[in-house]
Amino acid sequence: MIKEHDCVVLAANVPDEGLVAGDVGMVVHSHKGGEGYEVEFVTLTGEPVAIVTLLAGQVRPLNRRDLAHAREMASACR
Repeated sequence: MIKEHDCVVLAANVPDEGLVAGDVGMVVHSHKGGEGYEVEFVTLTGEPVAIVTLLAGQVRPLNRRDLAHAREMASACR
């Protein structure tokens, strides 16, 4: 079960936020016993990217075989 402060992997793109499947975020709040989550995404240097509400099926827990990968965010005016 995913808990608050767990790192999770995005399982689906979230184009409105510039997020793609495979991005890693941290759960900052759990809704209705795990039906959904508030997940914060930051760059590798700690710059905030987005806090999004996601359904349980849109994220998965990290597993021991996951490998980190870096990608550069497209620039956007926010």
